[in-house]
Amino acid sequence: MRFILYGAGGVGGTVGAELFRAGEDVILVARGAHLDAIQKNGLRYETPHYQESLSIAAVGHPNEIDFQDGDVVIMCMKAQHTLGALEDLRATAGDTIPVICCQNGVANEAMALRRFRHVYAMAVYLPGESLEPGVIRCHSANKIGILDAGVYPSGVDDLITRVAESLEAANIVSVPTADTMAWKYTKLVINTSNATDAACDPNAETKSLRDQLHAEAFACFDAAGIPYRTLKEMRERRGDLMKNGKIDGVGRAGGSSWQSLENGRPDNEVDFLNGEIVQLGRLHGVPTPANTAMQNLMTRMTRDGIAPRSLGIDEIDTLIAAEE
Repeated sequence: MRFILYGAGGVGGTVGAELFRAGEDVILVARGAHLDAIQKNGLRYETPHYQESLSIAAVGHPNEIDFQDGDVVIMCMKAQHTLGALEDLRATAGDTIPVICCQNGVANEAMALRRFRHVYAMAVYLPGESLEPGVIRCHSANKIGILDAGVYPSGVDDLITRVAESLEAANIVSVPTADTMAWKYTKLVINTSNATDAACDPNAETKSLRDQLHAEAFACFDAAGIPYRTLKEMRERRGDLMKNGKIDGVGRAGGSSWQSLENGRPDNEVDFLNGEIVQLGRLHGVPTPANTAMQNLMTRMTRDGIAPRSLGIDEIDTLIAAEE
């Protein structure tokens, strides 16, 4: 089995590095200065346990890969880039290659299934970080991450079982899970707070805002009849498997949405996180003022170059009130 990590940022870079360290055949698909740095110097991979440069193969496009039997593609880019990536992959690899969606949000799998015969969902719990070209950091001090996975829309098979075994051997917890999408919907609830982390002053008291974002999400799932796991089950699944650690005395700076703002990216994933809840609310008549406000705020911060973590909670409360 050869693993192609399509998207080599905080998640893809970490998973690729750990598989490579475990002796697996790995190719990273990266872009821009990050790709240039990996091709020139290797991937600099840092965790609380080790810091090293890895000579992992890296390309800039799927058409640079000679695809073969036994290849598995793990999609790790943010959801706003999924559609174009899938089209590029299909044009080169055909529609029979297995595609695993190791991504936040719940829309990627359906996009993949329109184009590929064998699609898998993977729930992502992994504190990876990509803030400079050629460098990936993962701040987990115990297991590197939890990547339970199953057939999309449900079930397990031999392939995902073998993938899980490879991940387990690479210090990543992974259990073949028939109802992975139920877990991904609950992870989506948690990810509605990504915008809070990205936008709010780090000293602000945000619990009430997070609680409202989560409550709106669960209300939408109930109205739509979407199965999900509880937050309690999520906490129990994580347990002591993952603990935040420091690298050179420094903890994780922020989540994926904050990283996009900090890196000056021209887009962000909010339409597939808070925006997913907003869409469900509109479809099923459920008010979602907090998620709507955060979706619009993150879009404006990205477009106008507003500094991350620069808003007070009072400002956000005003935005939410305007949506009610």
